[in-house]
Amino acid sequence: MKNIKKVIGIIILLVLIQSCKKDPKTIDPPVNNNLKYFGFTLVDVGWDDPTDASVKTNYVDEVAAFSNVADILVVNPTDVIQSRVQLMSQNNMKAIIHVSELFFYYTGSGGSSGSLYDLRSDYQSRWDTFILTNNISINNSLIQSLYLGEEPTWNSISFLELKLAADYIKSTVPTIPIMIIEAYPVINSLQVPTTVDWVGFDHYFIEDPNNSTEFLNELAVLKSKRSTTTQKIILVLDAHYIASQHGAMGITESEMASVATSYYKLALKESDVIGLLGYFWPGGFDDPSSKGARGLPQASKDEYNRIGKLITGK
Repeated sequence: MKNIKKVIGIIILLVLIQSCKKDPKTIDPPVNNNLKYFGFTLVDVGWDDPTDASVKTNYVDEVAAFSNVADILVVNPTDVIQSRVQLMSQNNMKAIIHVSELFFYYTGSGGSSGSLYDLRSDYQSRWDTFILTNNISINNSLIQSLYLGEEPTWNSISFLELKLAADYIKSTVPTIPIMIIEAYPVINSLQVPTTVDWVGFDHYFIEDPNNSTEFLNELAVLKSKRSTTTQKIILVLDAHYIASQHGAMGITESEMASVATSYYKLALKESDVIGLLGYFWPGGFDDPSSKGARGLPQASKDEYNRIGKLITGK
């Protein structure tokens, strides 16, 4: 009897030990509790997708089910965007507003990007007009961020001018995060003002950013360029397809779903990443034949839907 009890005890112990072990395939993925935002660009910027037969420039209805942020373009200080912001709010989304045009203007060709930009002399009055026109101080809760720096170093915007613009925005609407996105070739030269809250960079045509040494090194450089410990990171998700570019890197349209999965896995590992912003939703941008996320195979759109709902909780 004692031997039987001993054998039973050993069996129970072995079962308990095995139950504490997880199959490597079922190990829970890392969790990033700061990852809260998901959405796409060109959602409300006046762009009509030339790859379809309809005339449409607002795509909120197409992304609302799995997004909580989307962009709105502002060009002039008197542009009225209140109804557009409210439409997003009605769809449980918040606006990311392009405000670069209010502050910077094209001065000629040159520099890294081929285009030179300078700070407008009347940038303060232009900004003041815009925030008064749209009651930004009252509607600030409907705005997720202000996109000030559209590849600023790449477009030869000096650090001083970028800082002046960011500082002035922060002095007028201090609770709205300011975002800048830099181009990867000049990431080493980026300087980030302390009044900027979110930073990111864009580098497309990489099949597996989560395991790409090049992409991860660029991300490490971006993190090192932050000027405060509170500045967070936005990952720009490659969510479009240009055959001559993606194809040249060996990426097919059907593989864009796995590209998205890789970005999501990376975002889960990086605790300072607060969101994924897909570039871009409607097609025909950058290249007349380009496909936006809406024109990619269903598997890719299903993956955007899945990732977006996991992040946003929709």
